[in-house]
Amino acid sequence: MSMKTRLNALNERRKQRNRTKIRAAAHGRPRLSVHRSSRYIYAQLIDDTKGVTLAAASSLEAGLRSTLKTGADTKAATEVGKLIAERAKAAGVTDVIFDRGGYLYHGRIKALAEAAREAGLNF
Repeated sequence: MSMKTRLNALNERRKQRNRTKIRAAAHGRPRLSVHRSSRYIYAQLIDDTKGVTLAAASSLEAGLRSTLKTGADTKAATEVGKLIAERAKAAGVTDVIFDRGGYLYHGRIKALAEAAREAGLNF
């Protein structure tokens, strides 16, 4: 097994381990899942009981791209956090559980979470 394949497998195991614990602790709350790439950041509100996405936001959206210098900094993450909280409220959701997806709670992930909290999501 190559080193890259092994690292991908370890990252996948860490993500699944975190997600298993999150689903056990969720108690019916939707999951706020975050994905970050080198260019953008994405957030989804997922209802795991039904298997549907309730709301989504990303720094790739046209409304945000025009106002942001880049989609891959903490300012972009803050804007996405505010947007996902706004869309969650519109969908009638205020209590969620945060799924950082194997990423450290630091930098862009932390900025998105704090902005979502300030905009009214409880987690």
